[in-house]
Amino acid sequence: MLIAVGLLIVGLALLVWSADKLVYGSAAVAKNMGISPLVIGMTILAMGSSAPEMMVSATAALDGKTDTAIGNVIGSNIANIALILGIAALIKPLSIGSTILRRELPLMMIVTVIAGFLLWDNYFGFSEGIILMVLFVGFILMMLKISKEEKNNNDVLLDQQESEIPDGVDNKKAIFWVIVGLILLLISSKLVVDNAVIIAKFFGMSDLIIGLTIIAIGTSLPELAASVAGVMKGEDDMAVGNVIGSNIFNILAVMGLPGLINPSMISEHIMGRDFWVMLGISTLLVLMALGKSRRISRIEGGILFVCFLAYQGYLFYNVSS
Repeated sequence: MLIAVGLLIVGLALLVWSADKLVYGSAAVAKNMGISPLVIGMTILAMGSSAPEMMVSATAALDGKTDTAIGNVIGSNIANIALILGIAALIKPLSIGSTILRRELPLMMIVTVIAGFLLWDNYFGFSEGIILMVLFVGFILMMLKISKEEKNNNDVLLDQQESEIPDGVDNKKAIFWVIVGLILLLISSKLVVDNAVIIAKFFGMSDLIIGLTIIAIGTSLPELAASVAGVMKGEDDMAVGNVIGSNIFNILAVMGLPGLINPSMISEHIMGRDFWVMLGISTLLVLMALGKSRRISRIEGGILFVCFLAYQGYLFYNVSS
């Protein structure tokens, strides 16, 4: 048991590190190929923080654990808002200045509702996976169009994204990190899933609960690091944007994978409990971010954080469901 816990921690650490190196190398290669900073920022950098969720969900689905894969998505989205933005706002109130973010927030709500429709019958199949992947491609194209429009208006989020693109990295070094990142992502995601299952069995946890708790929190670590770093540098829009973008990518791209890989019945608790928590927390974020002040205050951050603790406490009290 202790070995499994140790290997899980190692796997999560490797998962976060390898995802960062993959994004670093991919962004550098793209820049060396002459791809515009706008495109790199809205695709590679924006999707990078969802790489751990994507690899873990794919690995879980390949192992026949669709509940874990979908639980990882829902749990990560809840953690992104309630834990990460809650902590970030407690450190410093978050101001929402980007027009792009104010457009992305309603899109996040729309894709969340779409996920509910697709999960409603407690079956997640191949056709649902295809629908989400098609919507994912459409979302990327839409965001590129919106970003090009806002570029002329000097949107603060685009400037902050472009500042994160690595500069002066030669192709050999960039490709090396892409390869290392991919290999370690595969290894670490397998470590995380296999040892999470061992721990879940020891404590009598269901596949869904392990996805909603340990795995979801672990795969959200890149967003936590990025958001806290953004807040400390005064890049509030970047901190919030990482979370919103990650939640949309999680639902469209990451949730789509289990449907394509392992279509199956899913736990009734997903639609009976967890989806509604994700929808409620998402709605709370929209109300806070798009209110008159266009900011998330410390009090509101505290509310989000308490919601996260209450939800996790409830899950650990009901570990078998």
